[in-house]
Amino acid sequence: MTPPELFPGFTVVAADLRGYGDSSKPPGGVGHAAYGKREMAADMVRLMHALGFGHFAVLAHDRGARVAHRLAIDHPAAVSRLVLLDIAPTLDMYALADDAFARAYWHWLFLIQPAPLPERLIEADPAAYVREVMGRRSAGLAPFDPLALWRRIATDVRGEALPCGHYIPEEAPAILLEKALPFLRTGR
Repeated sequence: MTPPELFPGFTVVAADLRGYGDSSKPPGGVGHAAYGKREMAADMVRLMHALGFGHFAVLAHDRGARVAHRLAIDHPAAVSRLVLLDIAPTLDMYALADDAFARAYWHWLFLIQPAPLPERLIEADPAAYVREVMGRRSAGLAPFDPLALWRRIATDVRGEALPCGHYIPEEAPAILLEKALPFLRTGR
């Protein structure tokens, strides 16, 4: 259910990314290109156009924010405003990786191992994977200054840490809306 705070003046489209939730799961193809951020971004643009939105604001978190970043790069005319939650530019994160990053984001390198190794290991105890990996998401960005990294590639960068962990929309929805809605409204 969409929070009622978003209804005034906004149409909310909450879509699963390709392969996530109840969305279709097409074959990955060579190099898993079908699941690349570029292809997922194109999916979102096609969806928004099919719904009658050629120009729209985007608020996205985590993997969705990485897709939204790609969408803004590949389809800049479609994006009026962009709010990316809890990510720094991916290439910067890898370039600045240190011991703390490796300990916090080891799962990124684990999940890109050839199939079916990650799947088999996660399937051995999925509850433990969710609890121990996904449930401990408040560390790892200490080596980064995300706003400085974004300012190198974007013209209007604003942001701040909110009093919560990685799951911002679930942990601090009221504060998130208080901060994001004025910014999103200015792009109309």
